[in-house]
Amino acid sequence: MPLHTDASPLPLDAQGILELAARSMFQLFSTMSQGMFLVDLSGRIVWVNEGYRRFLPDLGVHSVHDFVGRMVEEVIPNTQMRQVLETGQPVLVDLLTNKAGTFVVSRIPLHGDDGRVIGAIGIVLFDHPETTLQPLIAKFAQLQRELDDARRELAAQRSRLPVAGPGVRRAKHTFASFVGASPAATEVKRQARRAAQSQSPVLLLGETGTGKELLAHAIHAASTRAQGPFVSVNIAAVPDTLLEAEFFGVAPGAYTGASVRGREGKFKLADGGTLFLDEIGDMPSNLQAKLLRALQEGEIEPLGSNQLVPFDVRVVAATSRDLAALVRDGLFREDLFYRLHVLPIRVPPLRERRADIPALVEALADDLALRNGIAPPELLPDALALLGAQAWRGNIRELRNVLEQAAMRSETLTVNAEQLRQVLRESGVEPAAPTPDAGGVSTGDDGAALLRPLAVQVAELERRAIAAALSLHGGNKLATARHLGISRATLYERMGQPLANTDK
Repeated sequence: MPLHTDASPLPLDAQGILELAARSMFQLFSTMSQGMFLVDLSGRIVWVNEGYRRFLPDLGVHSVHDFVGRMVEEVIPNTQMRQVLETGQPVLVDLLTNKAGTFVVSRIPLHGDDGRVIGAIGIVLFDHPETTLQPLIAKFAQLQRELDDARRELAAQRSRLPVAGPGVRRAKHTFASFVGASPAATEVKRQARRAAQSQSPVLLLGETGTGKELLAHAIHAASTRAQGPFVSVNIAAVPDTLLEAEFFGVAPGAYTGASVRGREGKFKLADGGTLFLDEIGDMPSNLQAKLLRALQEGEIEPLGSNQLVPFDVRVVAATSRDLAALVRDGLFREDLFYRLHVLPIRVPPLRERRADIPALVEALADDLALRNGIAPPELLPDALALLGAQAWRGNIRELRNVLEQAAMRSETLTVNAEQLRQVLRESGVEPAAPTPDAGGVSTGDDGAALLRPLAVQVAELERRAIAAALSLHGGNKLATARHLGISRATLYERMGQPLANTDK
């Protein structure tokens, strides 16, 4: 549709409008910029505007006549105009530094009627960018500082996790090892990261197989004690008669058959680091009082010794039992409970984070392949849907077991739903039928679900969409990302996993 107006004599044809716009833009840049010049195809300067002439003395050029006609590299050090002439590609914004100062510049190729490059125009957008662009530079500097801080933190965390030599006790996992991007998993990692910055005791509460020990390792690895030892003891696995010696150590010759050199207990071994007390709810009552005193006083008395030995440890405890109920029943000391219950973190069961199952399956499959020297098994869509529908009383530990059994029995690298059903039935579990939203998280009745924060609902819908697409494409990440219209990097970010060099 032709343009026309009574107020302004605009050209009526497209070519005329284009030429007018080009002249107007040229005049605007010549007036508003700090300076402009033109070069021909050979790189020889053919024109310079009034604004650019003020830079000539600093460039060592005495007059315009000494500037025009010279090759651009001879009079403007560090210029990239030759690159623009050779490639025909503009450089819209760049920093140029030479003896005249630092400038924000733009370089634009000029094309003839046949489309070929015939020259280029150089524009000084800003001089003294340290003042004219101070807000932008400040923001860039802040981003650069944050990037440098992140790099230093990553390097520090790597240095805190050296390869363990003989007898060296180190954390084996970081927060990246806790796979999952569901709201429940995200909240657990948020609380654990905050706890890592404190020196107070942490109490991990949750069913067996939910990843409590992994989180304990991660908390230590992210703490200021990461360079110290990480010592763990499973209270349920040690006979009651040996627990005191296990915790506090044994003095030389404390009893018949005792070593003449004595034996250090777990508290002393963890000195300067973290002591992880797994299954704290199974601790016998006679030892609870001694543990409480040790935590309060910061010192222990080895078995058979009259000497008090100071120690410096940060305690992380975990239990799958209801400690509050044990306190009410008189089976766990109330004062010890409050001593440990400073930073409680509830680790959710797998049935409360079903959206994480596809990511967990892939991580477990990769680990299985690494340990057995085989290619990772691939689950067909019906198999993923079936896994998403189960109750998982044993949580991730049960999921790992089922997946490993199915993979070892399969004659191929693929695992289907029927193979999983057979493994579940042989384990004494009647498989639940898959539901359309098996990969999602149950939210109760519709009214309560709609009253949750909008961000939570949107995040849940996103997780369901990812789970459904993963199921449809058999866990293939590239195909899933294309199906959802997002990049593979964005998909991995939503799933809480680092981007791997793979198309899966």
